[in-house]
Amino acid sequence: MTPAPPGPPSAVSVVGIGADGWDGLPEPSRTALREAEVLLGGARQLDLLPPECGGERVTWPSPLRPAVPRLLAAHAGRRIAVLASGDPMFYGIGRALAEEAAAPRVLPHPSSVSYAAARLGWPLEDVEVLTLVGRPAARLARALHDGRRLLVLSADATTPGEVAALLRERGFGPSRMRVLEQLGGDRERTTAEATADDWGREEAPGDPLNIVAVECRRAPDALRLGAVPGLPDQAYEHDGQLTKRHIRAATLGALAPAPGELLWDIGGGSGSIAIEWMRTHPSCRAVTVERDPVRAARITRNAERLGVPGLVVIGKEAPAALAELPVPDAVFVGGGLTAPGLLDACWDALPVGGRLVANTVTLESEALLAEAHRSHGGELVRLAVAHAVPVGGFTGWRQAMPVTQWSAVKTVNPLPGAVT
Repeated sequence: MTPAPPGPPSAVSVVGIGADGWDGLPEPSRTALREAEVLLGGARQLDLLPPECGGERVTWPSPLRPAVPRLLAAHAGRRIAVLASGDPMFYGIGRALAEEAAAPRVLPHPSSVSYAAARLGWPLEDVEVLTLVGRPAARLARALHDGRRLLVLSADATTPGEVAALLRERGFGPSRMRVLEQLGGDRERTTAEATADDWGREEAPGDPLNIVAVECRRAPDALRLGAVPGLPDQAYEHDGQLTKRHIRAATLGALAPAPGELLWDIGGGSGSIAIEWMRTHPSCRAVTVERDPVRAARITRNAERLGVPGLVVIGKEAPAALAELPVPDAVFVGGGLTAPGLLDACWDALPVGGRLVANTVTLESEALLAEAHRSHGGELVRLAVAHAVPVGGFTGWRQAMPVTQWSAVKTVNPLPGAVT
């Protein structure tokens, strides 16, 4: 038997709904829900709809994201309305549906972030918004800077306590916190302001539908972590295998991270290059390859403490491990340069426009970088840093080992005679 041809694509409407439920919806949103043959949403959202919305009600399974294409396919050819909290295109299901469905119709509702900013009197353009829905609380650490205002989307009622604990652990205990619950609904409530240090550790959690407002205040004795590469060396747990602060800042400058880009960090050591690459923008990604299991575990701890728990650590040896990795936008080689074929493998993996930066302090590796410079061009520099130290009753300079750095961009037209 010849299988029936697939039906026409679904007509998908994505309807934002708030804590005020049906009463808070404009007429176009109500019409889309009334006319839908299938209503997809969370149980809490579906319970907000009146009986006049007679479509088949389907509750999202968990995990949600992998189920989206399957559910759309199962109801192909039917009018589908998907319920979303607030604005579907702001940390909502709208993104997944836009990737899976052909031009879904989106009917937004004010987001909890808009309500929170209105209640607090905070201009949204001056606020950083983070979500901890399905994400580790450690992500918050990247955004902690004295004087910054944060709005944190909570996973549930326990999130405010997790936020307070993280603020205390990261030296931001004096930060002011408020929790705004059920925004826009009849049960809306805002807690009294308190510092993270004073946050009630014994109090029962509040409403699971909440957002946490934080005004960051750094404790006077806490280590200052800036927003640009070159964090203090004391920010890292390490065994001496650490790209030092001034060299690290110069290296990140040569790597030139941009939003959404992927870095390979080969010979991760303490993970400082990959961590600071990811701290430049929330969408920056990195994979670090470190064969030593003790160092690999240390990299993971450093990444979590510094707010980038998404750093992927590969505990294997390069260049063999590189074949398994996605195509990078940039590669940093901080160790293992003398491993046969490593530098060539890194260069070959780069697309046109990709960058490669390699650092070394040994003559043997320096010879390899000089040869790479002859073959592929780029820039070959020597970086030297000296620190003032006591010399008896006086002060003198102590020179750190100079670092030779090669950086290059892969181009369409390589140098004459170069091997690509």
